Amino acid sequence: MWVPSLLIAGVVLLALPALVLGGKGLFRHRGYNAAEPGDRASVVTIVLLRSLLLLLLLVVSAVVLLSTIGALVVGVELHGMVYVLFVLDLLMAALALLTFGRLERRPVRRRASPARR
Repeated sequence: MWVPSLLIAGVVLLALPALVLGGKGLFRHRGYNAAEPGDRASVVTIVLLRSLLLLLLLVVSAVVLLSTIGALVVGVELHGMVYVLFVLDLLMAALALLTFGRLERRPVRRRASPARR
């Protein structure tokens, strides 16, 4: 009873926010300029791989949520593969959050020293 509830909480509290934040940072690519012909292929590759990761994260999260909710409703034991998919889901969520799902903070502006004035 506790384990499926913990799986649901893990997916809802970590994977779904990672999906939202990753969707916001999907087209953000620092250091690359899509207008330059040399960087265009890199930008396309980055956006394609990020969208593939988010799609896979969505599918795995949906499978884990449906399996655990179904097991709770019917009252059966979870299959062992659900735990493997849950760990994969958490790893992909961490990858999305740590790479392109971070909130971009503006650099702090240095204060001018009063001695220079």
